[in-house]
Amino acid sequence: MPIASVHLPSSRPATRADDGLDRALRDYLAHLSVERGLSANTVAAYRRDLVRYLAYVDAAGHRSLGGVTETDVTGFVEAVRQGTDGGRPLSASSTARALAAVRGWHRFAQAEGLTVDDPSADVRAPTQLRRLPHALSVDDVAALLDAAGTGDGPLPLRDRALLELLYATGARISEIVGLDVDGVIDAAAVRLLGKGSKERVVPVGSFAREALEAYLVRARPALAAAGRGTAALFLNTRGARMSRQTAWAALQSAAARAGLTEHVSPHTLRHSFATHLLSGGADVRVVQELLGHASVTTTQIYTMVTPDALREVYAAAHPRAR
Repeated sequence: MPIASVHLPSSRPATRADDGLDRALRDYLAHLSVERGLSANTVAAYRRDLVRYLAYVDAAGHRSLGGVTETDVTGFVEAVRQGTDGGRPLSASSTARALAAVRGWHRFAQAEGLTVDDPSADVRAPTQLRRLPHALSVDDVAALLDAAGTGDGPLPLRDRALLELLYATGARISEIVGLDVDGVIDAAAVRLLGKGSKERVVPVGSFAREALEAYLVRARPALAAAGRGTAALFLNTRGARMSRQTAWAALQSAAARAGLTEHVSPHTLRHSFATHLLSGGADVRVVQELLGHASVTTTQIYTMVTPDALREVYAAAHPRAR
């Protein structure tokens, strides 16, 4: 997987010391891509945060990671949170993500013998408000999926199959648009390639199977005729692999036709998938496997209950609730 070169702000003078920092960052990004097998999108996110960090430590007068102190890392966290380094201010969650990238780079540098200490080890991220993931109701999901199939021609069949599959599997949008035809196992399951190139097989329900079969038989051949031949499952109007942006647009169009006024993203369907499974009695460990989460802790956020749900259970179960 090719690694994009690191471009620093034009205000920074080019020096041999700068080349050392640049080279250290390129080596780390190559490690993430080649040795850890992270996706291109994930590596790009690390790169954005770490280029900002590199500019910060360079402006502080450091010419290598070995000179960076805990005070520098703490200062960077505060700077990106407030935007005082010249970049846009980051939310608490985005700041935590940037700090995670910084920690990873310092741990790598220490493991490779480039530095003696890890100045980021004891730096804490800003406190984040713990929010319940946004999920649609079952009725709203049904309305959304019905709206996706409205109209004539191959595109409504494609969009219905796309959204049905997103909701049926809880897949990330990148996993769905990255699917090839041979990733569909007898229309009863799909083989998804998740973060870190980890593969998982997720079953597909009857509604998604029917939508997928209709797309494969009645729509995909027509779309494929416009292209040069591709193994991709979902195609655009040029017969090439569907992009995430096109998939997003298909979802937004369906949401508008369904009359949904709240914000709906591909991740909303992933959240809805997990929430509805757990509400239906699924074990959290099973949901973890289906979502492709490395840790059950990530999945457990879906087990949080809303105040309304607490009141309903209390009213139904407590002998003196009324």
